[in-house]
Amino acid sequence: MILHQIEALKAIGVTEVVLAINYQPEVMLNFLKEFETKVGIKITCSQETEPLGTAGPLALARDKLIDQSGEPFFVLNSDVISEYPLKEMIEFHKSHGGEASIMVTKVDEPSKYGVVVLEESTGKVEKFVEKPKLFVGNKINAGIYLLNPEVLDRIQLRPTSIEKEVFPKIASENKLFAMVLPGFWMDIGQPKDYITGLRLYLDSLRKKSSSKLAKGTHIVGNVLVDETATIGEGCLIGPDVAIGPGCVVESGVRLSRCTVMRGVRIKKHACISGSIIGWHSTVGQWARVENMTILGEDVHVSDEIYSNGGVVLPHKEIKSSILKPEIVM
Repeated sequence: MILHQIEALKAIGVTEVVLAINYQPEVMLNFLKEFETKVGIKITCSQETEPLGTAGPLALARDKLIDQSGEPFFVLNSDVISEYPLKEMIEFHKSHGGEASIMVTKVDEPSKYGVVVLEESTGKVEKFVEKPKLFVGNKINAGIYLLNPEVLDRIQLRPTSIEKEVFPKIASENKLFAMVLPGFWMDIGQPKDYITGLRLYLDSLRKKSSSKLAKGTHIVGNVLVDETATIGEGCLIGPDVAIGPGCVVESGVRLSRCTVMRGVRIKKHACISGSIIGWHSTVGQWARVENMTILGEDVHVSDEIYSNGGVVLPHKEIKSSILKPEIVM
C-alpha cells in the first residue's frame, strides 16, 4: 500500500520521499529500488536506533525535510489508505495560512477513537478528545498531514507523539486546521482491515482509473494484476484481488478477496479467499486457504492442504492442515 502513497505524491510533483524506518531499512530500500526508477522519484530512509514515536522521526530527518524554499512537506502514516486528495490539501493549506493542516475522516463510532473537534466553517481545530463517552463530534485524525517547516522547531529528538504532544500545542495557538477527507479511508494495520482497505481501494480505482484493472472472462469484479504476473487457463479471479509482480497462477485456480504478493506461485486448482499470501510463498495443488489465513514470506503450503485462518510465520513448510485459526511458528 505504501506504493500507492508514493504514486499519489509523485502525481502532485513531489520529487523525494523519506521513509522513517527503525528495522532493516535495506529490506525496504531493496524492495523499492525498482519502483524508484519506474516512477522517477527519489526514495531515501531515515533510520531510528530506538523507537521515536510519531513525531521524533521528523526531528531525526530534519535535514532531509528542510530546504531553501521554505515550502511545507507532507507526512503520511504508512498504514492508512485513501484516495489521497493531496492537491486539494495544498490548496486548503494555503487558504488558511496556519502552521499545519491535518486530514480528518468521519466515522460511525467516534467513541473508539480520538476525536478532532473543529470549527466547521473554517476547519480550525479547537481541541482533541480521546475516546469520548459523550458525543463531541465524529471526525478523527486520518494520518495525513501538511506541515510548515517551523513545526520541526516544536519537536525534540526524543520519543514524541505528534498527535498528543505537538498538534494540541499548535491548536492552542489557533494555527492547526483540519480538512475533511472526501471518499474512503481505512487504517490497514490489521490483516482483516487490510483486506477491507483493498476492497475500498479497488472500488475507488474502478471509478477513477478503471483502465488499470484487469479484464477478461476469467475476471469477476475488481482485480488488479501486475503486468509481470502470469495467469493460467481456466482460472476465476475476483472480486477484490491484487496479484503482485512475478506471480505465477497456474490453471484452474480460484482467487477472491485476497492479496497475492511478489513472487508467489499458486499451483493448479488451489482456492484462496479472504487471505494474504506473503512474498515468494507457494500454495500447492488443490490446497484451500481461507478465513483470513496469513502466510509470511517464503511459506510453502503442500498439495491438498486446508488452512482455516492460520497465521504462518516466514520460512515455514505446511504439511498438515490447519483446521482452526492458530499461529504456526
